[in-house]
Amino acid sequence: MDAAIPYFAVDLAAPDLAAWRRGNAGIEGVWSFEAPAPGPHTVLMSLLHGNEIAGAIVLAELLQRALRPTRGRLTLIFGNLAAFDRFDPAQPTGSRFVDEDLNRLWEPSVLDGARHSQELARARLLRPVIDTADLLLDLHSMLWPSDPLILCGPAAKGRALAAAIGTPGLVVADRGHQTGPRLIDYGRFTDPGQSCAACLVEAGQHWQPDTVDVTRQCVEALLRHAGMLNAGSGMGVDGQRCAEVTMAVTAVTGGFAFVQPFRGGEVIARRNTLIALDGATEIRTPHDDCLLVMPSLRPSRGHTAVRLARFV
Repeated sequence: MDAAIPYFAVDLAAPDLAAWRRGNAGIEGVWSFEAPAPGPHTVLMSLLHGNEIAGAIVLAELLQRALRPTRGRLTLIFGNLAAFDRFDPAQPTGSRFVDEDLNRLWEPSVLDGARHSQELARARLLRPVIDTADLLLDLHSMLWPSDPLILCGPAAKGRALAAAIGTPGLVVADRGHQTGPRLIDYGRFTDPGQSCAACLVEAGQHWQPDTVDVTRQCVEALLRHAGMLNAGSGMGVDGQRCAEVTMAVTAVTGGFAFVQPFRGGEVIARRNTLIALDGATEIRTPHDDCLLVMPSLRPSRGHTAVRLARFV
């Protein structure tokens, strides 16, 4: 049997979204504002996972402030509202989704297919908005302790967008999960023939105030990059580093276990260092200076346990 998730402190209150559920774009939880001056359509996505509330807190703050873009169109989305409605601080890991992960469905054959779930219905509703986005930032947080980072996917334009945002200080280029494509993996964001680009920020650990602060900084940095805010100082991090994933480790058994409780962002100096056991199979670093990206200390069978990356 897969290992149980331990208790995690919930030091954030879930935002009250009652005033923001109706939206203004004909879709529940979607708000869109257009400036008189032309510019990019910038989309900020929160709550693709219903228990990752930091992004929703930041978007609710923007709506409360009545922020309006100085050019282009700005769209704010509260993604999986059905899962969010189930959020319980006493069991905070239980509301990631209702039927299936909304961030593993972004493939035309799935979106256009015959099967049904609450998350697929929501993805199909949101798809026309996503299909008009020029810039997209997907707001996430992490269950296990880790340094904040931006995931830019495999496309060069995603990496360029992450560098332009400038914060957090670590950018990781990867190819996603075996269980399905993320929103940032959606074809228009990876197609080199299209200019639109997307990134995903993992702003810190779920339910912690610092994670909200990092999310705010990243959102502001994107809006400044898009020219949507009045002039001001940027939020870039000196010495931002980029790493490319060289190996994604998926748990094959329910007995996957790291040899110690690694933190995301740790660097293992030597190649061939034992870091985990998956049943009887040893998991070792494939190269020197191996970055551990978001290790999941209790991974379920079939899910990503850790991504191993090399700095570039």
